[in-house]
Amino acid sequence: MSAHRFPRKLTGEVELDLCFACQGIWFDEYESLQLAPTGIIELFKLIHEHRDDQRLPLANHLRCPRCNERLIRSQDRVKSGLFNYQRCGQHGRFINFAQFMIEKGFVRQLTGAEIKEIGARIGVVRCTGCGAPVDIRKDSACTHCRAPIAILDPQAVEAALTSYQRVAMKQAAPEPALLAEAILLSERERNQRQRERGRGLNADIGDLLQDGVAMVWNMVQR
Repeated sequence: MSAHRFPRKLTGEVELDLCFACQGIWFDEYESLQLAPTGIIELFKLIHEHRDDQRLPLANHLRCPRCNERLIRSQDRVKSGLFNYQRCGQHGRFINFAQFMIEKGFVRQLTGAEIKEIGARIGVVRCTGCGAPVDIRKDSACTHCRAPIAILDPQAVEAALTSYQRVAMKQAAPEPALLAEAILLSERERNQRQRERGRGLNADIGDLLQDGVAMVWNMVQR
């Protein structure tokens, strides 16, 4: 994997590990939540630029790059449908490009009528989750990883880009909920570092207020 830096919510950058050969992204804990709208746009463009790169199959069992524990297959739901990923219980998650684009609204799932129509013409397609063949004449999801059949819809891409660009260009004052989320993420990261170093939780407790003040100051300065 190679490291790439993208804008972070409120301030700073997030460093993500990408593999264009296996079409995958590794998010350390909370990094997917920290990615700013402009960062999502930049990442989508980077994925698009490498769409023709040589692809390699994923191993049957993936392991965490931090602790080498076997990753757990997981599924979550967003407005555009279900998406699959593999996670470590402690350190983060691995998601492939197609599933990431479902999560962020660039890709939508096919309806039952669309699956039936494509099945009559094609029959078998490749799963966007694991690459396995899916007979869409009888299955509406991959029988191996249960990823739903999805398609890169130009209208979905346009709508997602418009939404992220609108947020990225918005110059309004920060919402309290957004600020609270950022502060909580910062505190979780600090607690994680403290656990790794074996320190007590009271050592940096006062920094929680300083984090909030610093974030507000950075936004006011813009």
